[in-house]
Amino acid sequence: MVLDNFYWGASTSAFQVEGGYGQGGKGIATTDIRKVPEGVADSKIASDQYHHMIEDVDLMAELGINLYRFSFNWTRVMGNGYQPNSEGIEFYNKLIDRCLEKGIKPFPTLYHFEMPQAFVDDFGGWNSRECIDQYVKYAEVCFRNFGDRVKIWGTINEQLIVTAASDLNGNHESDPNKRMKQMYQMSYNMSLAEKMAIHSFREIVKDGKIGPVCSMQVVYPESPAPEDVLASKNATDFLQNCFLDMSVFGEYPQSYCNYLNKKGWYPETEAEDKEILVANKPDLIGINYYASTCIRALKDGEDNSKLPPFYQNELFTLGTNNYLTKTKWMEFGVDPDGLYIGMRDVYERYKLPMIVTENGLAASDILDDGAIHDDYRIDYLDKHIKQCERFVSEGYPLLGYCPWSLVDVVSSHQGFKKRYGLIYVDRTDEDLKQCKRIPKDSFYWYQEKIKSNK
Repeated sequence: MVLDNFYWGASTSAFQVEGGYGQGGKGIATTDIRKVPEGVADSKIASDQYHHMIEDVDLMAELGINLYRFSFNWTRVMGNGYQPNSEGIEFYNKLIDRCLEKGIKPFPTLYHFEMPQAFVDDFGGWNSRECIDQYVKYAEVCFRNFGDRVKIWGTINEQLIVTAASDLNGNHESDPNKRMKQMYQMSYNMSLAEKMAIHSFREIVKDGKIGPVCSMQVVYPESPAPEDVLASKNATDFLQNCFLDMSVFGEYPQSYCNYLNKKGWYPETEAEDKEILVANKPDLIGINYYASTCIRALKDGEDNSKLPPFYQNELFTLGTNNYLTKTKWMEFGVDPDGLYIGMRDVYERYKLPMIVTENGLAASDILDDGAIHDDYRIDYLDKHIKQCERFVSEGYPLLGYCPWSLVDVVSSHQGFKKRYGLIYVDRTDEDLKQCKRIPKDSFYWYQEKIKSNK
């Protein structure tokens, strides 16, 4: 099937690809000082795009993509967070202009996990409404400096993840109950900040489109038992709908509100928030999808305190899906159909066009005589693209598809042992080498896929 007027892209994020720590006026971000296991690469050099930017854009052009989904690093644009950094702004101007020269539409996300550490130190980061004002200020700097050329934007990447990860947001409260209350307050403040930024966007980039980038949760019950089905519905509300409902409708699901009120975790709000939350709607939704999730009811006496924070409740816990094939890095199992199922559910609930902003397979790729033969990644991408074609063929609005990732990027916890890229970055966790770029077999496969759709 040929997809007309479709964005064929590829994705990265600033803290995982750029490097350039301490250079060009960049301030210290939470991602710069987060705890990384010994022997695992951190983000200070990452894939060194800071010094390979021109080469990377030229490789994008060779690949044939017409969209580059990336992110601005808050601390490169704003230094320590409070004032614009002209050198960082110039870096992104060069990246944007180079992309446009090559016929590639830039698609930046404003907030992809990193934030100024100064905000955590000065006022507790997202736990304070001061962070809302600082995010809006930063967003307006980006809109004014880049909005004349950049017309498609993401607001917040994977609010689920960034709200829960203490090393990204600074939520180091030791009391478990206070930590959970603080987590939900941070999430609310992010949602309000997103809405206020969208309001500014309408004034500054009048011909642009903007929306959230969600970690799409395709949730299956472990069994048809009513308690497992209910658990799966609760999980969808807590892992996805609470964020997207707020982004699109300006309110939380009722079940979510009920539980937070019961626990005393419902966030503090102000009277004027409601109008802001309801009035400023996004234009699109970015979809990050790697695998589906299986959920079951919590058993009596079962302890789920070691699971990620959003699973730490009595409403649901992780189950096991024995119908999917698992890989080393895909513990939930590979599920291409889940991409179609999830996007269909998202569209029917929100009625907004979508774009796949992340989708990919991690592997410990091996350089073999100067080449990387990643047939496993080609198989994964092919099966998921077929689900995109199926989705479009049924009349649903899908704007484009961006595999994760353009080049190998530093993984949050596994460094360069875990690789997603279409382009190999020749470095290890311990040996930086020259970060040479080497296209993988999947690069050439995707190149032909794009050509066949032109």
